[in-house]
Amino acid sequence: MQAVDQTVELVVLLDESGRPIGSAPKSTMHDADTALHLAFSVYVFNERGEVLVTRRALGKRTWPGVWTNSFCGHPLPDESQRRAIARRGRFELGLDLDELTVALPLFRYRATDASGIVENEICPVYRATVHTDPVPNPDEVSEYVWTDPETLRASALSSPWAFSPWMVLQLKELRFDA
Repeated sequence: MQAVDQTVELVVLLDESGRPIGSAPKSTMHDADTALHLAFSVYVFNERGEVLVTRRALGKRTWPGVWTNSFCGHPLPDESQRRAIARRGRFELGLDLDELTVALPLFRYRATDASGIVENEICPVYRATVHTDPVPNPDEVSEYVWTDPETLRASALSSPWAFSPWMVLQLKELRFDA
């Protein structure tokens, strides 16, 4: 698989119905007026049934330093979600995923961080499994922990300010027993 130059990575722009209408450089996205675009979120589980939670690197443009789901990303134009997820899993965490299933196919959210940057995404949520521990890319992830899914849900819902807004919203809908 070819490496992606993060400075010219493109995101898929969407209309209000979720249909692709073009693309834009990722570097020009995520400002005070972010266009609706396609993304994904992934929750990675180990053999013990624990979920991997990561803390976003402090150098991240949006929500630096907050705890979030295992990893997120954006498919490139003409790239399948599965291929994009595999690419980001390796890039952010050095992981090769064993199984991948859709958990929330229609998840959509809009949120604004403390600096005024807006996320505006149609963001299907996936569940994946692995049999190895991550090797985080320090530009993406500052730390990680494996935790009980219900403990994560209780923590995120009781202290939402410490977690990414998309994860807090996702945890209200996700079922971990499936």
